[in-house]
Amino acid sequence: MTSQGIASEALFQLRVGLHKAIASLDNPIRHPVRFVSEIVQWQLLFLFEVFQWFASKLFSPTPPAPNTRLRRPKVAIIGAGITGVTSAAHCIGHGFDVTIFEAGDQNSLGGIWSKVNNTSSLQIHSFMYRFHPSVKWQRGYPDRQQIISQVRQLWKRYGLDTKTKFNVNVEKVYQDEKGRWVVNTPNNGEFEGVIAAVGTCGDPKMPRMDGMDSFQGEIHHSSRLTGVDAKEKTMIVIGGGASAVEALEYASEEGASKIYILSRSDKWIIPRNWIIDILLSLNIWGQETLLSVIPETLLRNFFYRDLQDLAPNDKGIFMDTPMVNSDIMDKLRSGKAEWIRCDIESFTESGVLVNKRDKRVPKGGPGRKTEIKGDMVVMATGFKRPSLNFLPDECFIGSYGPPNWYLQTFPPEHPSISAINCTYLSAIGTVGNWHIGIYTRILLMFLVDPLTRPSTFWMERWIDMTKFLKATSPTGAFDFFTYLELLWWFFFCVTINPFRWKWATFVFFGLGFALPKRVVLAEDQIRNGMRFAEADDEGRDIGRSF
Repeated sequence: MTSQGIASEALFQLRVGLHKAIASLDNPIRHPVRFVSEIVQWQLLFLFEVFQWFASKLFSPTPPAPNTRLRRPKVAIIGAGITGVTSAAHCIGHGFDVTIFEAGDQNSLGGIWSKVNNTSSLQIHSFMYRFHPSVKWQRGYPDRQQIISQVRQLWKRYGLDTKTKFNVNVEKVYQDEKGRWVVNTPNNGEFEGVIAAVGTCGDPKMPRMDGMDSFQGEIHHSSRLTGVDAKEKTMIVIGGGASAVEALEYASEEGASKIYILSRSDKWIIPRNWIIDILLSLNIWGQETLLSVIPETLLRNFFYRDLQDLAPNDKGIFMDTPMVNSDIMDKLRSGKAEWIRCDIESFTESGVLVNKRDKRVPKGGPGRKTEIKGDMVVMATGFKRPSLNFLPDECFIGSYGPPNWYLQTFPPEHPSISAINCTYLSAIGTVGNWHIGIYTRILLMFLVDPLTRPSTFWMERWIDMTKFLKATSPTGAFDFFTYLELLWWFFFCVTINPFRWKWATFVFFGLGFALPKRVVLAEDQIRNGMRFAEADDEGRDIGRSF
């Protein structure tokens, strides 16, 4: 197509999109507030599109030409979800060869997003889910199809389709006599670095409960609802976390008549609002403090309002990952959904028998037995956590096992291994954002520059320091963190060691690899004087710096 034809087609699509957008606007006279809100959202979306264009141009590593031989250290990446594909794209873009090992088939590309329902979508704004600079979202809260589409485009853009081995179950990662990493067998190649990207969500959990066989309706897992008929049916959802939100979205989309959410404990629910989500993630302490009462009080008074009975009293908002959903409050107020604090006793022929508890009564405490009747039951019981047992045994020694690792991802015994988005428990922020690239580039820095590579002793001291700083936290030091705390970890990591300063723009923005590399080569004389190996010698897993 000629450039004139491309321009004409783009103009036509713009007209069609503008016509649809105008047609979808609320009447400015009948609904002036909604009308103004939609106009503002248009403007913000336009600015977001401009930002995405600049981010792609400035920060996306250039994909190498086909058949280009990449001569920098090779990295094994275990898992082809968002984290695996993104970290592989960063490696390739900076000249490091990779092989991705994925236990599933090609339909598993995208990790957990390949397993959820078609109605599932981001609960946080896509501005906070930019897992690679080249990602271009078309709306604030993209659905599963658009997320998978972006992952596949990234996978192909960087030629990862030729570097991915599907149906390979990684059982062990070990070092050969030269210190290179081997995945399962030497037939899979040797690697200087390893990125574990197996995530935190594996196969669905489907616990057995008394009386399940007697229930006359259908029982499904919350991630396997696509194609299930829920129209005008009463849905019972067992579980009150993110999986319950997924089930609620599906029930709403399919026109369920009533939804019961059976939850053993109260969870914090925060609005689906990117400003509020960002503000909460700016708690640099990453724990409950005296100031936590401010956001908690504001949420109770202005978000929960008449539903304050559902807000937790036994834990603060900075102790566990909150549910992000505004729609659930509307449905609770309208009567289409009902939240029941209870313990599950058993299934019955027509529903679920529960022990309904009052607020402040602990799990398993006294209550009133009630039968919740429904046409179908959805098990919002989450997913099994993928194992990291394929890593060497020394990664799990004593008090320095996961999540108590350097920067939460580097086992102190092996600075050439990074388990990105595998070890965290709870957080306020996102696992699909810029930090994937930062973690990956820190690993690449360690692989090529011995003076930046920390020793086991100093990695453990950083862990001890973080535990000391969070000694008053009601959770473990690494059991909960916020996104600003994560950025503080990165900043401290780079600034504490002067030999890492030259890598700052590379680590944080992916810029300037060539210049630091030339400096590294010039530093060979310093390394020789300190009895370090040269930059390109073996021993990339041995840290002597701080």
